[in-house]
Amino acid sequence: MNVRIQLPDGTRVRRPAGATAAEVAASIGRRLAEDAVAASVDGVLMDLNVPLEQDCELRIITINTPEGLEIMRHSAGHVLACAVGRLFAGVRFGIGPSIQDGFYYDFDIPEAALSADDFERIEQEMALIVSKELPFVRREVPREEARRLMDESGQVYKVELLDEIEEGIVSLYQAAEFVDLCRGPHVPHTGKLGAFKLLSVAGAYWRGDSDRPQLQRVYATAWPTEKDLEDYVHRLEEAEKRDHRRLGRELDLFSFDEEIGQGLPLWHPRGYALRAAVEHYWRQVHDERGYEYVSTPHIASERIFRRSGHIPKYEDTMYAPLDIDGELYRVKPMNCPGHIKILQTRMRSYRDLPIRYAELGTVYRYELSGALHGMIRVRGFTIDDAHIFCTPEQLRGEIIDVLDLVEEMLGTFGYTYKMYLATRPEVYLEAASDEEWERATESLRSALEAKHLPYDIDEGGGAFYAPKIDVKLFDALGREWQGPTIQVDLNLPKRFDVTYVGEDGKDHECIIVHRAVLGSMERFVGGLIEHFAGWFPVWLAPEQARLLPITDAHAEYARGVQARLRAAGVRAGCDERNETMGYKVRAGIVDKVPYLLVVGDREAAEGTVSVRSHDGGNEGAVAVEDVAARIAEEIRSRRLPAGY
Repeated sequence: MNVRIQLPDGTRVRRPAGATAAEVAASIGRRLAEDAVAASVDGVLMDLNVPLEQDCELRIITINTPEGLEIMRHSAGHVLACAVGRLFAGVRFGIGPSIQDGFYYDFDIPEAALSADDFERIEQEMALIVSKELPFVRREVPREEARRLMDESGQVYKVELLDEIEEGIVSLYQAAEFVDLCRGPHVPHTGKLGAFKLLSVAGAYWRGDSDRPQLQRVYATAWPTEKDLEDYVHRLEEAEKRDHRRLGRELDLFSFDEEIGQGLPLWHPRGYALRAAVEHYWRQVHDERGYEYVSTPHIASERIFRRSGHIPKYEDTMYAPLDIDGELYRVKPMNCPGHIKILQTRMRSYRDLPIRYAELGTVYRYELSGALHGMIRVRGFTIDDAHIFCTPEQLRGEIIDVLDLVEEMLGTFGYTYKMYLATRPEVYLEAASDEEWERATESLRSALEAKHLPYDIDEGGGAFYAPKIDVKLFDALGREWQGPTIQVDLNLPKRFDVTYVGEDGKDHECIIVHRAVLGSMERFVGGLIEHFAGWFPVWLAPEQARLLPITDAHAEYARGVQARLRAAGVRAGCDERNETMGYKVRAGIVDKVPYLLVVGDREAAEGTVSVRSHDGGNEGAVAVEDVAARIAEEIRSRRLPAGY
């Protein structure tokens, strides 16, 4: 008996029933067979050795695809666990998933603390396992049998996971002597793992619960070839140089203080100058698009957050209530209820819509201390929040306008990006009908297609109350960052009875679009620091030019030039310290000032400055008026540095 197999290019082939995906790959070509790590059979990922017993659609997963890399890295996690189990006695294994650019595994090792000093011998043991090309063997067994096996070997964490599984049959994978509870798939054998490297070790609470045991988490990476690994390690080294936490200290942009509290950033003058430049641009763009600015309090009665649904849904991330005059208040986690209340201060007609409210509003959310990360994840942050109130007929046009705004702003900062349409999740707001969900989703889809923007479907990735467009940014190193989001809210219009009077004189439910382009100012600025490695475009630089008088005798002229630059809108400083010129120039470079302007006798006599720019190097004497005009034009045009 033969089965019919349809390949991705539309080709149909026949093979004997029971043929494997590996055999099909080999029949197509040697290179495909070599690169194959798994298969997709009717959309389900499987091991290559799974027999094909019926007609199907088959796609061979190769190691160079995102799916293939993920499978290879997950398989490498099993090999890491096997190696650690060989080298340390009594290891109890946690979990070992693939993550972006790598994988990790959690270990509970009695009386042993892993460190980077252990990495070499662990890697050597992993290399030995890889060299033997040991197969990954899948077994499907009754859950109770798997539980007995894990219990007998002292694997308490695996037993706990098994106790939570409802299925009667579970899958186990074995490579060498290591057996793990795993859905798979895996690469055919350990020789398919490519190049790998252990990166770091950190503490991680079991199941993310601080009341549970703390395990040792080993982070690692794996790539198809040694060249790929070398390139990645180079990117890591470059990323370390760009780390916003280090540059934030070195450039005196921001700080954190234990007495202020974890996750609550302090913006220094130079950092705030950078933030203010971003905010000024943000306001300019929103002015052009008809947004109105509002401001809402930092605290509000608990009643409004119960009505909005934030307390029932997000109370774990909200701060404890404040008792004020016998009424409970909360610091706000969101700005949206306040914007709705402003809208509802008077009756709205269809003639009033759309209404676009924008706010740089500071919100507060509780994050576990272990999750805090510089400016990227904080507890108090300012969202470039906006809510658009419109009619159903206006919705598509408003989404298109937001997409225009997103393209403009991200392009100005030199980001590339990718868009995702996130659809209804499994658990969703049931107060909204299926028709409403579909209509909202279709509005987002239609807007993307009207602008001819490529996008991927994030099936089930929407919020419980809204389908959305998510935008992922890619920085100068190709790393992904959370970017803009556009949501069509199906929750708050109903909870707050947000209506307008239609052309027919009747009340109609208002559409609410939530959108943030930059996200939080803290995370966005942190990302900008890393994106530009601290060498900001002139328009963003905290200090755009610095006067360097050669001696004290030239200080007065330098101050005069500084004043003229400031009058032209340039953030100009002046280094009057009694130091050598070499020292001052180096200090200016360390502070990443785009323009260093040296003044001495000749410059004072001729009304010039000697220009040293980040882009052009030493440029010689230039008239003050010309320098001021040049820098002012770079600020006005928001010119990006070369390479962005």
